[in-house]
Amino acid sequence: MHGNAPAEGSDAGLLRRALGVFGYTHRAINLVWTTSRPLTVALAVLTIVAGVLPAAIAWVGQLIVDGVVAAMSEPNPDAGPVLRLVGLEAFIVILLAGSQRGLSASQSLLRALLGQRVNVMILEKALTLQLTHFEDSEFYDKLTQARREASSRPLSLVNRTFGLVQNTISLTSYAVLLFAFSPWAVIILLGAGLPSFFAEAKFSGDAFRLFRWRSPDTRMQMYLETVIAREDGVKEVKLFQLGPKLLQRYRDIFNRLFVEDRRLTIRRDSWGFLLGLVSTAAFYGAYAWIILATIDNRITLGAMTMYLVLFRQGQTAVAAILSAISGMYEDNLYLSNLYEYLGQPVPARQGRTLKGPDPLRGLEFEHVSFAYPGAGENALSDINLQIRRGESVALVGENGSGKTTLIKLLTRLYEPTEGRILLEGLDLREWDVDALRQRIGVIFQDFGRYQFTVGENIGAGDVRHMEDTARQAVAAETGMAAPFIETMPEGYETQLGRWFKGGRELSGGQWQKIALSRAFMRSDADILVLDEPTAAMDAASEAAVFELFRAESHDKMTILISHRFSTVRAADQIVVIHGGRIIERGTHESLLAENGTYAHLFELQAKGYQ
Repeated sequence: MHGNAPAEGSDAGLLRRALGVFGYTHRAINLVWTTSRPLTVALAVLTIVAGVLPAAIAWVGQLIVDGVVAAMSEPNPDAGPVLRLVGLEAFIVILLAGSQRGLSASQSLLRALLGQRVNVMILEKALTLQLTHFEDSEFYDKLTQARREASSRPLSLVNRTFGLVQNTISLTSYAVLLFAFSPWAVIILLGAGLPSFFAEAKFSGDAFRLFRWRSPDTRMQMYLETVIAREDGVKEVKLFQLGPKLLQRYRDIFNRLFVEDRRLTIRRDSWGFLLGLVSTAAFYGAYAWIILATIDNRITLGAMTMYLVLFRQGQTAVAAILSAISGMYEDNLYLSNLYEYLGQPVPARQGRTLKGPDPLRGLEFEHVSFAYPGAGENALSDINLQIRRGESVALVGENGSGKTTLIKLLTRLYEPTEGRILLEGLDLREWDVDALRQRIGVIFQDFGRYQFTVGENIGAGDVRHMEDTARQAVAAETGMAAPFIETMPEGYETQLGRWFKGGRELSGGQWQKIALSRAFMRSDADILVLDEPTAAMDAASEAAVFELFRAESHDKMTILISHRFSTVRAADQIVVIHGGRIIERGTHESLLAENGTYAHLFELQAKGYQ
């Protein structure tokens, strides 16, 4: 965490915020209603039933006590009426127990359905977001906050809303019966719980502000868990003896967070205890008052029993109502995280075109510049480049020069800050983005290593034919993965990775061949992008890939990014990028003749092989 915890707001400010966030209640109720109407109706009906029955039990209890007292005063007592009342009370108690069981079952079923629904909403929203959202740390905080609490909060809010209704019904029925004893008893009953309520509401707000404030540290803890306990990080953790240091950092974050948790917990429970004494004093004051009224013969023994039960249960109902309101306030606060995330604005993609007017023009970059959000300088500046069908281009440059950024602009993972990119004479922004991406087969330098089967890993390259085993086999053959796949006992059904039982881990070069095969799944793609496709391959495999590169260039627009100059010399055009700008372009021979940056870098690599 950085800085101090957020300052506590004034009571007036807290009230304004509370009134504002309570607006999420109707959205939560609608979410539950649309998740399962039958269960929501059952929840509502059972809530009302469970709210009315406790007062009925207390009233029948009074009749039983008074009936017993009256029967004892008769010379020939008849126990029949009293026993019938006992039977009636037993029946009502059974109904109450049944309604409570029904409430519990409805809540459990709704909790499962609603948790799934909200998680799907979060993931569906993630599919609509741009790459820049996921590269923004503040956005990641929103996503973390939404996922941690939002799946449980809607049902919690609805349960508390129904609980509020249930206890309000119960309290109303108690108040009607208590009013017959004294209106002041009703006022004492309602007023005794208010101090605890205001304290609870304030501390709920403090807890929420603490939750939001420490999201970056919470995310760091999750990351440290991943580094220490995942197979892709454990090699270096062990080799470099990072484990104790990372674990200590994990402990330090917890200890820092725990200080605030402890402080809030102690204040919350201390004030809760002190203000709870007000409710206890009110009850025993009313207790003494009712006993004195009974001794003075102003009420019967049965009435005394009923009023004491009503006051105790009424006090419980008041506490439950105020706790529900406080909890609803807290749930609304956390739901604000969910709806802030779901409301994240996404630029509309207007393109609908499926085909450009002039296929012969191929792919064109016209004065393209791009700056990452919040960056002080451009990652790319004034890029001009054309690639026609059947041509191949190799992009060469130092790490961070902008080569991969150029590919992300081509695939519309980013939009240019200035200039435009055209395909077949049409601006990419006018293309249907799905149709555009179907035209592109790509292997990124940081390609995905999915914990799926071999076939699914390859099939992911074309979701339209993801389960097509024949296409998978052809793509694997083209991507040179077929030979080692055929040696696996389960072939294309072999589970990859170590996350799941029976999974098999591949070497870096084998994973790269799987990713290359994935790029070739789109057999109809006419733009092929290879971003460092041989970084983990042996020399023989590398030579085969670039022989393949030359073959594929005959009818496609092919872009190759590589640091190995021995492999790019076959390209029709070599483009040298430095600092986000094109500084040289030409064939291998012409660039060597210029004796510029390309020639210098080529000579440096050549010396390494001498």
